[in-house]
Amino acid sequence: MAPLSRRTAVAALAAGAAGAAGLALPGTAVAAQRVRPLPQAHAHNDYLHPRPLRDALAHGFTSVEADIFLVDGELLVAHEPAELDPSRTLRSLYLDPLFARVRANHGAVHPGYRHPVQLLIDIKTDGVAAYQELHRQLRPYRRMLSTYAAGHVRLGAVTPVVSGDRAARAPMEAQAFRHAFYDGRLDDLAAAAPAPASFIPLISSNWTHSFGWTGTGAFPAEERDRLRSIVRTAHARGQRVRFWATPDAPGPARDAVWSELRAARVDHINTDDLAGLRAFLNR
Repeated sequence: MAPLSRRTAVAALAAGAAGAAGLALPGTAVAAQRVRPLPQAHAHNDYLHPRPLRDALAHGFTSVEADIFLVDGELLVAHEPAELDPSRTLRSLYLDPLFARVRANHGAVHPGYRHPVQLLIDIKTDGVAAYQELHRQLRPYRRMLSTYAAGHVRLGAVTPVVSGDRAARAPMEAQAFRHAFYDGRLDDLAAAAPAPASFIPLISSNWTHSFGWTGTGAFPAEERDRLRSIVRTAHARGQRVRFWATPDAPGPARDAVWSELRAARVDHINTDDLAGLRAFLNR
């Protein structure tokens, strides 16, 4: 894939828009069922589904989230330490299956979908050491990954974004070359010297920290204005927006919040209910 200019690549990272070239990758090719990709669909705690990654992609999701712990030099995927299983690694659940799909689909995660799929990696503990191991593990998959190198972004079929333990930020910012990007917070929008989208392409926040409305009754006008201002500011800087802790129980309240998120052009709608969000977005 030819390098993009910094301005073009940053804009494409924010919009999730880029072509991914055909790759010659090792591993077993896995044919993917053709579904309509849903650019706003984000699978929160994706690894809790019966088939991590595969269930989300089968529903057309274009962003998935995996929590990781560094254990004896390996990155294990789990929500809590008590759930750790040596067989459930980031490589086995996410990196290897994505690698195989990209090869089978001639450079794309979803067949014919020429935009990056986001892999949001939430580091639960040991931020610096966990990120250093993540950087090492991402290297063999570099042909499918978006890459930052000396001020330039080259987009791939998969864009890893690091969230969670904030200690990972310093070693990431110090790198002249990396295969991952950083998940910012609302404070990053208000910073006097905000980090560029080439480092922070995503701004995430807990919905309940900024909004009292949870879908019952009318959305207060001042809260709607606040939501749209957040999105406008982020988009003006080439960044995407995601909120977690939005209502996720099926019903009118959830649909009302999702409708406001869509109307405000929030980039990723967070859910554990794959079928529910797919049905909503397809409507």
